[in-house]
Formats: sequence, C-alpha cells, structure tokens
Amino acid sequence: MNKTVAVIGAGAWGTALAVLFARTGREVALWARDPQKAAIIERERENPRLPGVSLPPGLRVTARVPMADILLLAVPMQNLRAILPALPREVPLVLCCKGLETATHLLPPEIVAPRPCAVLSGPNFAHEIAALLPAAAVLATPDAPLRADLIAALHTPSFRLYGAADMTGAALGGAAKNVVAIAAGAVMGAGLGENARAALITRGLAEIARLAVALGGRAETMSGLSGMGDLLLTCTGASSRNYSLGFGLGQGRSLAQMLGGRSAVTEGVMTAPALLARAAAAGVEMPVTQAVTKLLGGEMNMEQTMTALMGRALKDE
Repeated sequence: MNKTVAVIGAGAWGTALAVLFARTGREVALWARDPQKAAIIERERENPRLPGVSLPPGLRVTARVPMADILLLAVPMQNLRAILPALPREVPLVLCCKGLETATHLLPPEIVAPRPCAVLSGPNFAHEIAALLPAAAVLATPDAPLRADLIAALHTPSFRLYGAADMTGAALGGAAKNVVAIAAGAVMGAGLGENARAALITRGLAEIARLAVALGGRAETMSGLSGMGDLLLTCTGASSRNYSLGFGLGQGRSLAQMLGGRSAVTEGVMTAPALLARAAAAGVEMPVTQAVTKLLGGEMNMEQTMTALMGRALKDE
C-alpha cells in the first residue's frame, strides 16, 4: 500500500517536494501557515514562491495540518520548534529544513528528538526538483527499518535516494554549507578568482568534517551528497540564495541592502553565528565560519576577511 505524504511548509522547497510526489500520481497535501495564502495558491494552482510551476491535480493546499503516513517538514529552520506541537507524535518526520536554531544552536533532529525522524539532504534546487530533472539526495536516520521504509515510499524515477545512518552529519552538512556559500559568493563578488573559491570550499568542507566528528557524526559523510554534493551546488549555483548574498557583499553592498529585497529566507545569515557558537562549545576551530560571521556582523570588511584567512599560521593540511 502506498503511504500517504504531506508537506509542511509552502515555500519554494516544500512546494517543489509536494509537486514531485504529486506528479507520481499520488494524493499529496501541502500545508501553508496563512489561510489566505493557502486559499490563493489552491485557487490559482501556482505558488508565487515557485513561479512557472503548475500544481498537479493530485496536490491540494491547506491551512489545516494534514494527516498522513509521512510528514515532510520544509518550514524555515527558526519555525521548526513552533510547528511540532501541532503534528501527530507517532508519524515519522522527514526533516527538509537546514540550519541551526539560533537560540539553542541545535540541529533539526536534536530539536525533534525523541520523535521518529530522518534528515533529507543533498544538492537539490527547488525549481529543478519540481521540473522532474534528475537529482539525488540522502535520507539519513540511524533507525534502519524506518530508513528503508522512507526510501521505499519517497524515491521517484527522477529523485534517487541513498540511505545513511549518520543523521547528525547529514544535518550539519546541510546547515554549514550555507555559511561556506556566503564566503564563496563574497570571494567571487570581490573578484578574487576561482582559485580562491576552490580553496575556500575545500577548507570549508574540512572544518565542517571536524565539527561533525566532534558532535558524534562521521567525517566520511562530508564526502557524500549531504556534504560535498550540497556544498558544491550551493557554492557555485546561480540559484543559491546564500551564494548570491555573499556575491553582493563581496561587491561592497551591505547586508541590509541584500536582505531588503528578499522574500525567501537566506538561512546562512542566521546559521553562521549559531554554527560558530556550537563549534566553540565543542572546541572545534572553524576559521571560514568565523570570517563569515564577522563579515555579516560588520566586524570586518572583505579585505580584512581575506587578510585574516590568508594570514593564518602555516601548517600541514
């Protein structure tokens, strides 16, 4: 029997996932917090957050929390905790949001625990998923039977899922890549070249792996889709909100200017200081994350940021 699916969060990513599963012929519910917006999306059969994508007939949009066998949570990271009391405790939650909670510095599965859950993460842009272009992702949970059931229920011909036990590493990779993407964008916006971006991405991946191990995850997770794969896409793709924000900062625009015209959340802005605090508590050095945090906070300009990174003590890789 096909398991029923509902997506909580009608942003671009949540809508894309709902469209993906509805186009396989199944009935899918998409929850939007605002009843008026939910009614408009349902009537127009298009979400302004994902323009140009028509909602399939099997997809309904609602402001009431839907009942389903599997719930995919694609709400903004800072809203995750608030939505949990409205969700049935026995239904598995697939965490599709990426980041750390600013007040507690917790990752999504740490907030949701002890409920049954898994992390869905990988190099996926919403508009390509909705267009059924080929993509792959990791579904991570240490619960092997749950992992197998979720992969069987959620894979599609265009969306290949790989299983993993390292939920912490997958969640951390999805959060930290947004911070490194801001740095990568800033390097390119400042005209510092492809060599600098490649070096920054590589060293960013290394520091994420160090923190993953310190938090009980696996370093090798960072070599997979939820680590290197997601990082490469976010640090190079023109559709990346975090990369484009960093690019503007590198060109000399202020953070307020970059955020002023955006309706979608740029998770890396809130993630950077939380990630740095989490690393400090774990005794892990994260120079790229520290530089981004200071750049976003106005403590350093772009020139000072690169001087700080390039002037670090010489050591073996």
